Amino acid sequence: MIADLLSLVWAIVLVLLLFGLTIFVHELGHFLTARWCGLKVDAFAIGMGPALWKRKIGDVVYKINLLPIGGYVALPQMDPTGTSAVDENGDDRNLGYPAPWKKMIVSVAGVICNMILAFILAYIIYWDGREFVPEYTNATVGYVDTNSVAYTEGVRAGDVIHAINTEQVDTWEQVQLTSALNDDVVLSITSPDGQERELTLATEKVSGVRMLPGVFPMSYCVVLAVLPGSSAEDAGLAPGDRIVAWDGITLFSRMIGLVDQNRGEPTEITVERDDEELRLTVTPQYDEEAGRALIGIQFLVDEVRKPLDQVKSHATLIFRILKALVTPSEAKAAAEGIGGPVLIIDIFLKVAQVGLMAALSFTCLLNVNLAVINMLPLPVLDGGHLLLALWEAITRKPASRRIVE
Repeated sequence: MIADLLSLVWAIVLVLLLFGLTIFVHELGHFLTARWCGLKVDAFAIGMGPALWKRKIGDVVYKINLLPIGGYVALPQMDPTGTSAVDENGDDRNLGYPAPWKKMIVSVAGVICNMILAFILAYIIYWDGREFVPEYTNATVGYVDTNSVAYTEGVRAGDVIHAINTEQVDTWEQVQLTSALNDDVVLSITSPDGQERELTLATEKVSGVRMLPGVFPMSYCVVLAVLPGSSAEDAGLAPGDRIVAWDGITLFSRMIGLVDQNRGEPTEITVERDDEELRLTVTPQYDEEAGRALIGIQFLVDEVRKPLDQVKSHATLIFRILKALVTPSEAKAAAEGIGGPVLIIDIFLKVAQVGLMAALSFTCLLNVNLAVINMLPLPVLDGGHLLLALWEAITRKPASRRIVE
């Protein structure tokens, strides 16, 4: 109970720090470029709502607000309606009118800073797990429940899904997203022996999200630590070992479930160590606190891709969701899967409880998401400010206040 509480507290602290960092970096981009361009800055705030702390330094008010769901830099000269350029009496503050190119720079600065942070995080994730990069980088099936419809239809570990509903998929994230947007999916599959086939499967809702039932991605289980006195230590497992087969099952991802299925039974596992393949025997033991059988290891199951591949995958995911929102057959499912800051923080908390690298990966996704969404040419968003600045640069006059409103 205490361990669970401490884990939750740590997750909350981690989320506040990483979510705050994401917002801070975005707003810092606006702030620094606005100062560089000579624009007036009224305030720099992290968070929304009432101020927990604020201080005026020079002519700028710096604030940390109660609700950690956003932030802002108050730039009166960037206000397209002009209402921020007047004082409390309604008189013009004579701040001057910045050139359109300055507005463009300030508009895109936050997005650029988020992308820089995303690449930094992606590199940290890659650097931490570069030794554990799986050999398979496509949408390879790692495990299929034997009692699932997919298994009955012939889906097996090692199959590669290369298209869903004629749409090409290159990663498991694309498989998950396309499945989440459809009630039924037509899978184009290539077997390890090179045979190609198509089959139709129904998706099921799990925790509000549609997915392929009983089908899981390929991911090696790499041992990060071996607990003293555990059956894993007795078997000779060591940190850095890559477990590639459990009881004859290869290319799996559901190691936790497989371990629990073999509780109390000596089970052969295949391990790769220093380019050598070993066969060891381990006996899962039931753990009352965990409520399932364990062998006594901490392991990594996530694939680790190169930084550019990580960022590209995140961006592709976001653009695919945007496409789904304007596709009649997918719009409803896409809209149901979208949430605001509260949902984001809720997911963030769950991810943070998995581990630091998982939290950093989600933060990377969040920064790419923030960058892409903010560049949409919509009012309030940075893309909206950029569009108005472009209009002004082309027509040599700002858009009328009536059009802006």
